[in-house]
Amino acid sequence: MIKYMIITAAIAMLFTFAARAQAAAPESVFPLGQPNDAYAQYFTGQSYLAMLTTEGVPIANVTFEPGCRNNWHIHHAKKVGGQILLCTAGRGWYQEWGKEARELHPGDAVVIPAGVKHWHGAAKDSWFAHLAVEVPGEDGSTEWCEAVDDAQYGKLK
Repeated sequence: MIKYMIITAAIAMLFTFAARAQAAAPESVFPLGQPNDAYAQYFTGQSYLAMLTTEGVPIANVTFEPGCRNNWHIHHAKKVGGQILLCTAGRGWYQEWGKEARELHPGDAVVIPAGVKHWHGAAKDSWFAHLAVEVPGEDGSTEWCEAVDDAQYGKLK
């Protein structure tokens, strides 16, 4: 119970900082980071990664150039796990398998339970940044799947 209270407090604090971010990635209060070369094979377009914490609850600032998005993927865990996205800059999209895409703006939060196939990324005409909070889970892993269909992505505004 204490672990979840600490995670909740940390997320609330991050959400407060995230709400202060500017509308464009270069003006974000969080660092842009380096080109996300380690995960480039799982992205369409250019993304940037800045790890903010690597101990306890890993948190990264992920920035997407216009049109950039990651592949469909699943965060697996036996207990708890998943991911939380705290949107900080620009305009983007989040979609769960079998559901309509959801437009994202600074201040939006997305809670992604373990086992849910999804993707997220920038709108075609906007930079987009979010904090990716890795929810600790037992035996956690990420399964990378197929790229988001270009025709389907192209239909988003």
